[in-house]
Amino acid sequence: MLLWFVIIYWAISVAIGLWAATRVHNTKDFAIAGRHLPFYMVTATVFATWFGSETVLGIPATFLKEGLHGVVADPFGSSMCLILVGLFFAAPLYRMKLLTIGDFYKQRYGRQVEVLTTLAIVVSYLGWVGAQITALGLVFNVVSGGEISTFAGMWIGSTTILVYTFFGGMWAVAITDLLQMFIIVVGMLYIGGEVSGLAGGVSAVVNHAVDAGKFQFWPAVDAKEIIGFAAAWITIMFGSIPQQDVFQRVQSSKTEKIAVWATVAGGVLYFFFAFVPMFLAYSATLIDPKMVEGLIDKDPQLILPRLVLDKAPLFAQVMFFGALLSAIKSCASATLLAPSVTFTENILKPMMGPHLSDKKLLRSMRLVTLTFTVLVTIYAMNSKSSIFKMVESAYQITLVAAFIPLLAGVYWKRANNQGALTSIFLGFFVWVGISRFGPEDPFMPAQFAGLIASATGMIVGSLPPSSRTRGRKRGAAAWAMRRPVLTLPVKTILSTAESTKAEPVAPSPMTTWKISRGTPAEWSSSSSFKATSGVSSDGLRITALPVTSAARVSLAGVENG
Repeated sequence: MLLWFVIIYWAISVAIGLWAATRVHNTKDFAIAGRHLPFYMVTATVFATWFGSETVLGIPATFLKEGLHGVVADPFGSSMCLILVGLFFAAPLYRMKLLTIGDFYKQRYGRQVEVLTTLAIVVSYLGWVGAQITALGLVFNVVSGGEISTFAGMWIGSTTILVYTFFGGMWAVAITDLLQMFIIVVGMLYIGGEVSGLAGGVSAVVNHAVDAGKFQFWPAVDAKEIIGFAAAWITIMFGSIPQQDVFQRVQSSKTEKIAVWATVAGGVLYFFFAFVPMFLAYSATLIDPKMVEGLIDKDPQLILPRLVLDKAPLFAQVMFFGALLSAIKSCASATLLAPSVTFTENILKPMMGPHLSDKKLLRSMRLVTLTFTVLVTIYAMNSKSSIFKMVESAYQITLVAAFIPLLAGVYWKRANNQGALTSIFLGFFVWVGISRFGPEDPFMPAQFAGLIASATGMIVGSLPPSSRTRGRKRGAAAWAMRRPVLTLPVKTILSTAESTKAEPVAPSPMTTWKISRGTPAEWSSSSSFKATSGVSSDGLRITALPVTSAARVSLAGVENG
């Protein structure tokens, strides 16, 4: 009976997605819903995209074994990621009116950085989408009583999600996410009430978890523990910021204000609702401790589904698995669409010639979506990692190769192509070097070391070797240019061929600026109480009256090279 409810719900959601496809007329509609989404819809799609299989199955399983300390990456890091995107990145990126996050790297740094960061972003989605496909196989296997194998469930799930994503793009994802958010919220709250009743109430579950030490969050006062804790937190918190799915929701918003606050609202909602599955899973230790003991080391991801199937009435089962499937579908459709769009726009499009029509580009996006779905399903079938670990590890490559170029590109004017390339290569190779050739349990996790190397590369690579600041003297190029430009350093700017004389027209005091001839030209200023009435040497001497307010030349913007 439960399986038939699942099939009916699945068919309805796919039909809604196909109906949404009627709104797609061009690549802008397919990729970012034509920038027409209102506040409630953006909030829903942000929340539903992140409330995936790892939130319902992966996080609770990790919480049961390690407590809050083990889930610092998600939901703590992931919810903070969405809030940071809304507060610090949504507005500047929205104003640029881009189609993909790769377009930012292209405009800011050039083609090479665009390609490298796009490839890193696309690869990072393998783990995230793979986790959703794995969860789909698990759910179909459980609700069918084993009649549908896990592998068959993976193909059924990925194929049906592909159908409406292929045709509807971001419009289909956004509209189905709205429905799925409603089902997730209602379903989780309902099943929470049912399970808390079986466990003796919310307070009984919480007190039991406190006594068991499950709310221990902060690391021990040990350097290695603190660094490991920080590395786990920032992996998703920073590594998810340069991601196409987050960027799509920002760009799909109707206004800049919606882009900012809907992203923040989605992050806050996600944080609070992520604790509901943790509560449900821990309730199982009070309701059926033998079942928990048998699965905790074997497959802890099955504890919550097993609890609902064995202890909850049919309607509660329908509500739970409806919410679970909604969570998986919303996340899977978003993570199938995002890498397909950015790969097509930033890798394939420049290779297809300057006269590529929008219709052909849209067709290419759909074909890439199909190809990516097949590849990620095969990846999920062969992966041995847990759902939580697949998601957590997915963001390491974007953390070390894409986050610093994005952060510096938005907030540091001196960041340039040389700095971005240095950042990408240093971050990537340090991360790979420690991961592949370092100790199994290094003092500093590979992704944390890679992030530090990436930041160092950006700073060192962006500082031109010809820039110098010493005392009160400045090079002529720095004196002449208020803002840096991406050109080779200017060697000589100012000189005068003849002596120049300027007589004062009012009594002292006064300030004198002097610019000497020669290479490099230099300048200095001095104050006196008596005007100098002539020119004592070659060069330029200017006398200013006290009543004149001379504009101060900014020396902060030394030439950028």
